[in-house]
Amino acid sequence: MTSTRGDDGNALDLLIVGAGFAGMYMLFKARELGFRARVIEAGDDVGGTWYWNRYPGARCDIESLEYSYGFDEALQQEWRWSERFAAQPEILAYARHVAARFDLRRDITFGARVTRAWFDDAASTWEVGTDGGQALRARFVVMATGCLSSANLPAIPGIETFGGPRYHTGQWPHEPVDFSGLRVGVIGTGSSAVQSIPVIARQARELTVFQRTATYSVPAHNAPLDPAYEARVKADYAGFRRRNERMPAAFGANLDANDASALEATPAERQRRFDERWRAGGLGFTRAFGDIVLDARANALAAAYVRDKIRALVRDAATAALLSPSQPVACKRLCVDTGYYETFNLPHVRLVDIAATGIEAVTPRGVRAAGREFALDALVFATGFDAMTGTLLRMDIRGRGGLPLAEKWRAGPLNYLGLMVAGFPNLFTITGPGSPSVLTNMIVSIEQHVRWIGACLAWLRAHGRSRIEAREAAERDWVGHVNGVASRTIFPGCNSWYLGANVPGKVRVFMPLLGFPAYADKCAAVAAAGYEGFAVA
Repeated sequence: MTSTRGDDGNALDLLIVGAGFAGMYMLFKARELGFRARVIEAGDDVGGTWYWNRYPGARCDIESLEYSYGFDEALQQEWRWSERFAAQPEILAYARHVAARFDLRRDITFGARVTRAWFDDAASTWEVGTDGGQALRARFVVMATGCLSSANLPAIPGIETFGGPRYHTGQWPHEPVDFSGLRVGVIGTGSSAVQSIPVIARQARELTVFQRTATYSVPAHNAPLDPAYEARVKADYAGFRRRNERMPAAFGANLDANDASALEATPAERQRRFDERWRAGGLGFTRAFGDIVLDARANALAAAYVRDKIRALVRDAATAALLSPSQPVACKRLCVDTGYYETFNLPHVRLVDIAATGIEAVTPRGVRAAGREFALDALVFATGFDAMTGTLLRMDIRGRGGLPLAEKWRAGPLNYLGLMVAGFPNLFTITGPGSPSVLTNMIVSIEQHVRWIGACLAWLRAHGRSRIEAREAAERDWVGHVNGVASRTIFPGCNSWYLGANVPGKVRVFMPLLGFPAYADKCAAVAAAGYEGFAVA
């Protein structure tokens, strides 16, 4: 494999886009294998989503001891988490610790956004440019750009006319924001809203929440991390990681597994299991029975249980009804909260239903919705992201013959294993569409992808090869497989960002793949068969 030179003199085997958890580990792996690599990062530091998402209450919904790297035993033994579910500042501190521990920053260019990546077919190299005018050439490019990294700001009439400050939860200021004494509006009730609304409500004089679709949320029951539990995990951290990797979503090995059907359980048994998971807190609620995400009838039982909880938590019956979702539970991302529903019992918090009319306009003085204008001093958009494909399609990526990725994906994302795209040689995506990614503990999915890419690069070098891309037939079969798996679940049953339904004009295709262990086994089998489904030159 021949190294190539960028215009700045750097000899690169591998160019990595993004310095979040995926990009940092990919850099570590590239160095470990002896490849010359560089990371280009738009932010001013490492951390990815945890660098940008600083909104009030931002917190991981995977337990801290699981949402962390497992590739280095000394690292996982030395780092101490303070809470069961870590908050954004602590996760960012962890990312910075990893970068310092492995001296990663010397190979990261900060404050530079990749704007184009063009494949030079004759030279079998990628030409990559940034918004600062930097030009580099590399044999391989790895897109470690994250699944939720392109903020989605709705095109509401008058949005630029608002007289007060506007914020998006995915692009929060780095300096503190104080809502004390202000009339605050929050648009959206997804995960970032569920986490931020209780915190904003403690500061604001008035809080108005504009809701299009009600959200299912389960309690976190967050607490300081139990030292005895931490010691048990760390006594066999490697075994703990292996057990998690065999779980459907790559987390929750510490939970009491239950594969039984909710439909076959007695009412008393269903109530007991649901109560246990509700008291335990966290995303393990959907694991109360094995068929909750597979069978609509089983799902309806779980959904009814959560709606009963909402009615018990929210005192006003009309507000409770608005907060009670009608779609299947977990077909939109299930949220984990601390006091979300109870916040609507506060006298200065109101819920505005915009399901029928949407937001009519943003005005200089507030928001016009549901037939009236709401006076506001500050406006928060908790409107999510152009998930999974957004960041990739905002770059000018061109493969063989100048084919734009946007053209290739006009009818939805085509790829093989969520790792490579036919017509785009030597371009890898970490946790791309077509892989389990957002339906898993992301760090487990990231580590699996980085290990696979690293092994692939080492295999190519050992066999004197320098070019690899997905075959079109393998790509078509894989997309069919992803769609087939989704069709056997409840996930396509509502308009979620898994389908791209939150972005006007985006093609509705279910993008992630359910089932991490089977996916990881498939990736391993493909590699063992000499990278079956790939064209190697």
